[in-house]
Amino acid sequence: MSVNDLPVARTGTFAAYVELTKPRIISLVLFTGLPALLLAAQGWPAPALFWGTLGGITLSAASAASFNHYFDRDIDALMVRTRTRPLPAGILPPMAAVWLGFVLAALATLLLVATSNVLAAVIALVSIFYYAVFYTVWLKRRTPLNIVIGGGAGASAPLIAWAAVTGTVELPAVLLASIIFLWTPPHFWALSLYRRDDYERAGIPMLPVTDGEEETRRQILLYTLVLVGSTLVVAPLSGLGALYTVSAAVLGGLFMWGAVKLYRKPGTPTAQGLFRYSILYLFALFLMMCVDALWAAARVGGLGAGV
Repeated sequence: MSVNDLPVARTGTFAAYVELTKPRIISLVLFTGLPALLLAAQGWPAPALFWGTLGGITLSAASAASFNHYFDRDIDALMVRTRTRPLPAGILPPMAAVWLGFVLAALATLLLVATSNVLAAVIALVSIFYYAVFYTVWLKRRTPLNIVIGGGAGASAPLIAWAAVTGTVELPAVLLASIIFLWTPPHFWALSLYRRDDYERAGIPMLPVTDGEEETRRQILLYTLVLVGSTLVVAPLSGLGALYTVSAAVLGGLFMWGAVKLYRKPGTPTAQGLFRYSILYLFALFLMMCVDALWAAARVGGLGAGV
């Protein structure tokens, strides 16, 4: 390597470390914690609490992703979708992901303890273990229920956020987490329908591999119906109003239409369309939670300290 190559190499290495944290997934996880912060505080929390909690959620999600890269490096090398990731591609050594995971977990813990409370930090640490070990190492490789049970791994942000504000975990936080939990199976099963060969090659017992594509489409439809129903039940129990309820009904109707279409007309384009919409759906749903929560707080003069 020449001297002129060094800046490029450093840039490439930095990008590889960033990729270990799965930034696109982090953005979705982070966004699902925001409504819980606003609802728990009945407006904007104090700046230190607000930014500290979001930072803690980000760091904990990044830590879990780094550990996931380490434990999945063998099967990632076998899958077309993941074989260019930093570890199977040889850009970084495996232990780089381990050290990054521990450093990020430590920073998440320190930040949450300093800006909120111990409970929020404990939930964050449990979520890291759940995703990195319980899901990645055990569930993912052993049962077609991996995504169903593993859905809890991505549902921790509302719990962390609520605990950060109140020092407890109450029903609204659990309900918000349950939406993410129920959203996870149809989201990932839609992906697995058009990535079935990848999962089969890597020996991962995803539902299309173990039970076939027809059963997977049926399960996607059933879970979507339960998911949409749960988003409507959440409103009166979480202090959300008509703005959220109408939005949830419209967004959910589109999700159900996509699931029905996939069930009746199987194919890669339909599965890809539902997978992509499922991401937009969760972003839009939680965005409307935020808008509704702030609107309600403004009506009663409870917008708080601001950010």
